[in-house]
Amino acid sequence: MKILVTGGAGFIGSWVADSYIGGGHEVLIFDDLSSGRLENVNPKAEFVKGDVRDRDLIDSVMDGFRPDAVNHHAAQIDVRKSVEDPAFDAEVNIIGSINLLESSVRHGVKKFVFASTGGAIYGEPEDIPADESTPPMPISAYGTSKYAVEKYIEYYSHIYSLDYVALRYANVYGPRQNPHGEAGVVAIFCSRILSGGTCLIFGDGGQTRDYVYVGDVARANVLALDSKSGSYNIGTGVETSVNELVSELGVASGQVFGTEYADARAGEVQRISLEAGLAEEVLGWEPRVFLDEGIRNTWEWFRASNNG
Repeated sequence: MKILVTGGAGFIGSWVADSYIGGGHEVLIFDDLSSGRLENVNPKAEFVKGDVRDRDLIDSVMDGFRPDAVNHHAAQIDVRKSVEDPAFDAEVNIIGSINLLESSVRHGVKKFVFASTGGAIYGEPEDIPADESTPPMPISAYGTSKYAVEKYIEYYSHIYSLDYVALRYANVYGPRQNPHGEAGVVAIFCSRILSGGTCLIFGDGGQTRDYVYVGDVARANVLALDSKSGSYNIGTGVETSVNELVSELGVASGQVFGTEYADARAGEVQRISLEAGLAEEVLGWEPRVFLDEGIRNTWEWFRASNNG
């Protein structure tokens, strides 16, 4: 297949692009490099620098490449920034996605794969792990924008018969994650440890997340190409607190480092993990890399690449 990957120079998107290329697909990466890096771009992929808000450029790229599938990872991913500037979050995440959907319909795209969020869409669910029947109740602009895009995709599927898969990610971590933003606590902590700094924890550290390894996430995107339309959780079903995560990093790194605590941040959920039974049933996906191995892989990558 010919696959357009937006955000393909970024952390998750580059892993997805690599997996598609490894499977024999032809890939074009579309990325504005605001957070992605050129060194993440697979040399076998075509690359176009561009912003998903630029409708004319998207149409031009679609005209030239004629993709069979679109994999949409380009996004504003910072929960804190979405709370501070929800209009910008909506411009990138909602309007940018609509631009891609419109162009996909015009150019006969057969499959639209969307990187959604399970970590933020459900808000503070009563029952954990949350499954796809859990009512979406996002408490941040980021989670709201991702859920809005899912509903737009359903609309385009209903009106234009666009086949789609929305993958609701848990907290993705692994090699290549950017340690210099607000998102990606594993990468941030690795960077701080390598630089001899302390790990800053917002809140009391008891808040939990479901950490899913990026290689497993990339595999879900490959399986999504041949799966029926729907939204699927991609997670491990395991809650890990930030304090527990710090302990895991201590074991993996063999380093002694300090921690400090700051006020909790607005828009951040307190507890979440995702039930991924539907993904196993429909996509044939289940997590293979669990936290101890994944943290070890991530630490070794940061140490070797000196990205701290």
